Formats: sequence, structure tokens, C-alpha cells
Amino acid sequence: MPPVSDPTLEVERAILSDNAEFVIGCDEVGRGAIAGPVAVGVAAVGSRVAEFPLGLRDSKMLTEKKREQLAPLARSWSSYSAVGLASAAEVDEIGIIAALGLAGRRALVQLHAQGLSINRSVVLLDGAHDWLTPTLTRPPRVQLQVKADRDCASVAAASVIAKVHRDGLMIEADASHPGYGWAGNKGYGSAGHFAAIAELGPTVLHRHSWLHQTQSPNEN
Repeated sequence: MPPVSDPTLEVERAILSDNAEFVIGCDEVGRGAIAGPVAVGVAAVGSRVAEFPLGLRDSKMLTEKKREQLAPLARSWSSYSAVGLASAAEVDEIGIIAALGLAGRRALVQLHAQGLSINRSVVLLDGAHDWLTPTLTRPPRVQLQVKADRDCASVAAASVIAKVHRDGLMIEADASHPGYGWAGNKGYGSAGHFAAIAELGPTVLHRHSWLHQTQSPNEN
């Protein structure tokens, strides 16, 4: 029996055995940040899926260096992968849950453009709340799985792909909006980040409706 931190393909294989062409692992990152977009990663695997990259884990269980090493391996291991984004302005305008759905829809649109049949696939969504289906005109089957980012390899891959993509965007943004420490805090509400907002004011990349918060929710 592997330790609980090791994902498996057990859930994916059970879904694939029930007439699904692909399982689309799906996870979000940046939900609790006060600056930058929210990102939804997707990683699709089929019945011929190979063993996943050694060391693959939920992105929160990996160092930044290890995530950067694993992200290209996770992309090449997946038959299809993508990251959808919803901007800080969209989070302010429609709220975080709707923004998650919007980012997820954009990720699925990318998979469709790559040639994946979404409606013959099953989305394996981390968590206990389906924020994806309400945003889709013709939603596929969505299977919720608490701790899927920890336990399911496709979702762990999606989390790593999305985390590295979003972190890269925040590192780039740090150069154009210096002083907020985004290369380190990635847009989350650290003490230094809030101090910089108090001194410099918010930027267009901040979630203005969130700035009354004194600390960030779960970093993801």
C-alpha cells in the first residue's frame, strides 16, 4: 500500500472501464490569491495511459523547483492538457466561483481545439462542489472526488501544470509591477504583500473586492 501522498490511476481506470474515452483531471490554483488570475488546469488520460512521472504529487506537496521539473513531464504524459484563466477583473466582476467555472470552460475549449471529444470524456474534478457544470452549454459527466489532487494522478498532473503556469505569469508580472513581491508570494496575501498595497496602492492585477481581507485563504 503506497503512502497517502502517492497518487494512483485507480479512479481513472475505473472511469475508463465504464465507456469513457478519456478522463480529464481538473484542478484549480490561485483561488485564494488577492492578485493575479485564477487558473484551472486539465490533464486528459485514456485507456492506454502509461505510468505517471516519478514523484508526481499534488502541487501543494512539492517544492517550486520540483514542480518546475515535473510540469513538462506531466504535460507530455497527458494525452491532452491545458490551462484556462480568469482575470482578477473577472473575479471582481462575477465572483470567484463563476470565475472558476469560466477558467474551466476556457481550459476545456482548448482541449476541444486539440481534438479531444469532451462529451465522450469524464471530468474528474477535485473537491466536493461542481463549479464547472453551470458554465457549460453541453456539459460532460463530472465526477467529484475530494482530495483528488492528492489521490488521482490525472488531477495531480493538472494541479502541477496549472500551478507552474500561473506562477510563471506572476513572476513575469512582478517585473512590470515591482514592489509587491509577486515573484515570491505569487499574488497571495502575505504580510509583505499587504504592506506593499498600503504603501503603493493596488494595481490592475489585484482583486480589488478582496483587499479588505487580512490574510489569504488556502494557498493553492
